[in-house]
Amino acid sequence: MLSWLQRGQSKSGEWRSALASDASLEQAIQDLDQQASLRGFGPADLAVVFISTSFASELSRVLPLLQRRFQATHWLGCCGGGVIGVDRQGQSCELEQQPAVGLSLIRLPGAVLQSFHIDLRNLPDLDGPREPWRQLAGMSHGDAINGLLLLVDPGSSGIKDLLGGLDYGFAGVPKVGGIAAPHGGAGGSLLFQDKPCTGAIGLAIGGDWTVQAVVAQGCRPVGPVFEVKEAKRNVVLKLQAHGLKATTDGQAPVGCLQEVIARLDAADRELVRHSLFVGLASNSFSLAAEESGDDFLVRAIVGVDPRNGAIAVADSIRVGQRLQFHLRDGRTSRAELQHLLEQQRQTRLPPLGAFCFACVGRGRSLYGEPDVDSGLCRTTYPHLPIGGLFCSGEIGPIHGVTHLHGFTASWSFLCPKEADRSTAAPSTPSKG
Repeated sequence: MLSWLQRGQSKSGEWRSALASDASLEQAIQDLDQQASLRGFGPADLAVVFISTSFASELSRVLPLLQRRFQATHWLGCCGGGVIGVDRQGQSCELEQQPAVGLSLIRLPGAVLQSFHIDLRNLPDLDGPREPWRQLAGMSHGDAINGLLLLVDPGSSGIKDLLGGLDYGFAGVPKVGGIAAPHGGAGGSLLFQDKPCTGAIGLAIGGDWTVQAVVAQGCRPVGPVFEVKEAKRNVVLKLQAHGLKATTDGQAPVGCLQEVIARLDAADRELVRHSLFVGLASNSFSLAAEESGDDFLVRAIVGVDPRNGAIAVADSIRVGQRLQFHLRDGRTSRAELQHLLEQQRQTRLPPLGAFCFACVGRGRSLYGEPDVDSGLCRTTYPHLPIGGLFCSGEIGPIHGVTHLHGFTASWSFLCPKEADRSTAAPSTPSKG
């Protein structure tokens, strides 16, 4: 089901978010209706619903119940391992592994919005023209969009092809979202317009509004940067590094890792046991690239071959690629997200609101306390309306290429379409 919406040119958008945690679906939705943040809001352009898997058996009832109380042109959402939002007291809140329903109602004057549903079993050819990929999102040749929100059912195949195809069809457009959580109920994990569905759903945003993406991978590099000397598909067979003992043909990755571990302190050696990853760079190895400070795409190590010291990585590997080992911990994750949010605040106009798509491995299990990711955002942007989900995989760009991540927090900030702050007029954020 596709529908267009275009409004006037005013940029005084409005975003309202609320969160309810009653174990009864009807009571939770009634609670949303009674909250001051949503009361009397009137028709919205967009309604986004995030609901915990505690209500998986009742997903078919969610949108009809909400639509009796709230009006919006576009409805989309999904279920997850937890829901992120703002409570009655206006505090950021991450409700993990418990009943929760979050609702964001948004008005975007001057926006062009296109909601879409994609059947991942019938994707266009990646070697064909761009136009079929644009048509998946209801776009024709010449239609301009500024950002995409994307939600995918966890039972779907072809997710990597979908992201590559959308990058092909909408080059340079930020795409942010997540993989919904699997559940034991019947049907899919996505909510679109008036019922659950499978595949992928999303919203293309154009006109006077745009999406700004912030992707926090939560890892820090350890040891030197290596060059991949030999690889096969996702298996790294040989590495070469400056400053380490190495042969002309390279060294087994496990041997390289052992030398890195030998230089770590006791705390980091402990992290290696359960929080070791690799970072992959998009460009080929050079000394200039090594010193540039470019971010790496963090990927999990999925296997080790003790016979030859090779490691298997959760992505394809190519010869000449730069690789560096990474460690993940709560302190690093907190500092990285704080830095990225502050960077966003200094270079962009204040957003209208934000969606957070966080890995189920973050939250309390990473930080040892609740509400850290959402709290950092609200510290950077006081009173900012937020909504979000704990996902089974997060979608977001790294250096302009959209990836499916694990262990990240992918933020989508909805902003007026303006130049960077250095050239744009001051603006005041909505308090939603």
